[in-house]
Amino acid sequence: MNEFMFLLQKNVKPDKMSRRIVVIWFPHLVTDWMLRKQPLLKEHSFALAVSEKGRRVVKAVNTVAHARGAHEDMAVADCRSLVPELQIFDFNIEQPEKLLTALAEWFIRFAPSVSVYLPDCLIMDAGGCTHLWGGEEEYIKKIGDKLDRLGYSNRIAMADTVGTAWAVCKYGTTNTIVKTGTEREALSSLPPAGLRLEGEVLERLLKLGLKTIGSFMYMDRVALRRRFGQGILHRLDQALGAVPEALNPIREIAAYEELLPSFEPIRTAEGIEIGLKELLTTLCLRLQKEGKGLRKCQLKCYRIDGAVEKIEIGTNKPSRNTLHLFKLFELKIPTIEPELGIELFALEATVVEELPNTQDALWTVSSGNESVIAELLDRLAGKNGAQHIYRYLPDEHYWPERSFKMASSLSEKPAYSWRTDLPRPLHILPAPQAIEVSVPMPDYPPLLFIFRGAVHRIKKADGPERIEQEWWMQEGLYRDYYCLEDESGARYWVFRAGDYNSGDPKWFIHGFFA
Repeated sequence: MNEFMFLLQKNVKPDKMSRRIVVIWFPHLVTDWMLRKQPLLKEHSFALAVSEKGRRVVKAVNTVAHARGAHEDMAVADCRSLVPELQIFDFNIEQPEKLLTALAEWFIRFAPSVSVYLPDCLIMDAGGCTHLWGGEEEYIKKIGDKLDRLGYSNRIAMADTVGTAWAVCKYGTTNTIVKTGTEREALSSLPPAGLRLEGEVLERLLKLGLKTIGSFMYMDRVALRRRFGQGILHRLDQALGAVPEALNPIREIAAYEELLPSFEPIRTAEGIEIGLKELLTTLCLRLQKEGKGLRKCQLKCYRIDGAVEKIEIGTNKPSRNTLHLFKLFELKIPTIEPELGIELFALEATVVEELPNTQDALWTVSSGNESVIAELLDRLAGKNGAQHIYRYLPDEHYWPERSFKMASSLSEKPAYSWRTDLPRPLHILPAPQAIEVSVPMPDYPPLLFIFRGAVHRIKKADGPERIEQEWWMQEGLYRDYYCLEDESGARYWVFRAGDYNSGDPKWFIHGFFA
């Protein structure tokens, strides 16, 4: 098996980005789902029924019962007269919608816009997607093969409009692709029910002998409106493309998403890397044309068993550097479990920001600029997590624990400069911690101090440095800071709050020097 046979976007010509609607009809949706759960029912006739107006009415039948004459909306008693051994189960009225919604989410691998059309259809806008599978015929064949393997009976049709695709799918003879401009020919031989008309209108059409859409399609519109109402004209216009028909997809179409299917299921990390590089190249070229860069990006790997593997990265600054983004993803590729194989890759930039083209040249510089720092931080965040990376800026306060603040971003500029004229510890505690000291006389540094049960005997000392509160805060006493070095050579930053003349001052440790 060739692990690297991708249907690459650069090697095929995409379809025109016109609307191409695909309708998938599941004639035995619920019963097929039951057979997936209970395979032993496969050779038996069964139906699902509900109670309506004091009688049991069939709402779904399996293929075996349907072949023997049972069908939906029949009374259970009538069905059993045709199929005596028919088994009856309760029908859950919410089940079709749940099944269609789940299938619609699964079908996002074939088209970004998928809608549920109750009670038994899915509608997809496949415009610009079919070239990824080698054309429209291969696209429909691929979908049909997938559904057959899942055990769902299906009929599929493609056209430029929802109305035509739905009519051909439900009332045509086989899976059909209606070419652009041939909607009238495709509809002419179909029954009026293909236009999704109301029951009363269908009855009047049949009474008048209008048994096909072609028998009234070319009639005078005024006469049709007068006899059958505006609805019939509206449905005709929708089917012929004169009036647009909106879809209600189960999710919004991603603004920045690239798809890459594979000829053969991908099972190796190397195969995943090849697909990811292709997608990143395509996505970053698109972002470059639009003067944008991504901040968050997600790779979805659609497996042949229906599961979806996801990995996500984030950047400190907008980026469209393909190599840098790949390195971030590369750290997480080992977490992907391909199992039986991945058949489709989808790369989506979930957060996109402006990025001027003038910054492109900075990516090739090895040091001395903000972009290089941002990329380094991105790699560190990918390995250890962004929650472990902090950036601090100086703040306008005297007390050390208030003299800095968290930066909101890598690009935030400091309003003040760091103080460098006096020594400051590499590690400062969030809050000073109390210590016990031995002092020879007031205003002298300690001879020793006890911190967390350990005794530190001082060999060298420097200070004091007095630090007072801002006048508008006035919280606590002033502090006299000392730099101390103990017998082992470790250095500490300690202070005395207040003085011995005003009472018994307290001593605290506030930081550690390198």
